[in-house]
Amino acid sequence: MSRIVSWFSRGTASAVATAMILREHPEAIVVHSATNSEDEDNDRFEADCIRWWNHPVETIQSDEYADTWDVWERRRYINGHKGAPCTGLLKVEPRLLFQRPDDIHVFGYTADKRDVERAARLRETFFELDIRTPLIDAGLDKAACMAIVLGAGIELPRCYGWGLHNANCIPCGKGEAPGYWAVIRKFAPEKFWRFAKLSRSIGARCLVIKKVRYFVDELPDDWPLTNAIAPACDMLCGMHAEELTS
Repeated sequence: MSRIVSWFSRGTASAVATAMILREHPEAIVVHSATNSEDEDNDRFEADCIRWWNHPVETIQSDEYADTWDVWERRRYINGHKGAPCTGLLKVEPRLLFQRPDDIHVFGYTADKRDVERAARLRETFFELDIRTPLIDAGLDKAACMAIVLGAGIELPRCYGWGLHNANCIPCGKGEAPGYWAVIRKFAPEKFWRFAKLSRSIGARCLVIKKVRYFVDELPDDWPLTNAIAPACDMLCGMHAEELTS
């Protein structure tokens, strides 16, 4: 029998996608591909989700690299036209080693336009996989997923309150928007300045303003923060929320 594997990134979207799939398939496996570079509060969020689902999370990780910093420092490369090596080495490679040919893969892509496009690219890249996207099928966007998680009595990962739209690594080497780096500088200054020093040492200009690339420490002091996504639940979301939180 094929395994159903729900990939839990420790963000609200994958948390709701996992809740949906476990309701239909309690035998599903929930797996987190750890980068060991996320915000510390994500540990608390995962523990809360485990209690919500009443289901464990299996953690997999790279055997070669400790975290994103290890990748960047040893590869001397953060992001560019070749992409971000940390994603492939810390998330994709462990997944490829874990998965089986007949697995059914559940991902937390939302109905937001950018996520729909990302899901399409994933299917194109890994055309041989059986990929399910329950949030897109249900028409649930990120704001709705946040509302559902709150409705389950779970506090959102704190980085959403900072203004970040994903509970990813802090910082994310793929981050380019000045508002993103303004958030990191304010709420995770130690990591911001560590990244600034590293990016200078390898010549990585990761900040983009008006299509011009800069080092992150060139960000103006008064640059505004990214606006946080406000949780919102319409009638469609309400139906799923009632089902998942009852």
